[in-house]
Amino acid sequence: MAVAEQQTASQVAPGAGDKSWHGIVLQTLKRNEISLVPYVPDRVLTPLISNLHADPFFTTFATAREEEAVGIVSGAWMGGRRGAVLMQTSGFATLANVLASLAVPYQIPLIMFVSERGTLGEFNYGQSLVCRTMRPVLDSLALEHHTITRLDELEFITDRSIKQAVTTQAPVALILNPLLTGGKTFDK
Repeated sequence: MAVAEQQTASQVAPGAGDKSWHGIVLQTLKRNEISLVPYVPDRVLTPLISNLHADPFFTTFATAREEEAVGIVSGAWMGGRRGAVLMQTSGFATLANVLASLAVPYQIPLIMFVSERGTLGEFNYGQSLVCRTMRPVLDSLALEHHTITRLDELEFITDRSIKQAVTTQAPVALILNPLLTGGKTFDK
C-alpha cells in the first residue's frame, strides 16, 4: 500500500477521518499534545504545513533556519510545552552542532519530521550527497530514527516514536520517504 498521496490540503480538511499522510501526522501530533510546530518551508511538507496553520490547536510558523526551530522547540520543552520541527533533508545537514550541544545533552525530546530528498529520481546532486550523510549523523549521535515509506505504518511509527522521545527525553527523527509523500515533483 505504499502509494504516494495525490490529495492537496484543500481537497481534504484536517480531521479524524483524514487518511492522507499529512492528516495522519496532524492527528497524531494532536493526540500527543504537540501543539508548537516551527518549520522551514518545504514543498513536500506544504499540505501538512497548510493544515497545521488551519487548525487552531497548533501554533505554527516559519523560521529562517532549522537550528532556530530546534532552539524554539527546546525552549518550549523547558517551559512545559511540546513541539516538533518540520524540515527537508538538506536542512537536517545544518543540525549536527545544535543536536550534539543542546538536544542530546539537555535531554530534549525533539521530534523532527524530515521530508527526504536526494533519492528516488533526485536531480540535485547536492541533495543526494546530504541524503547519504543524514543517517550516519543520526547514528553517530545515537539518535533514534525511522524512515517511513508506507501509509499503513505511519501512524504507529509516529505515535510510538513521539511517546518514546517524551518518555526517554531523547530526540527522534521521522524521515518521510518519497514513497509515502510523493516527494518533490519537477515540472519539465
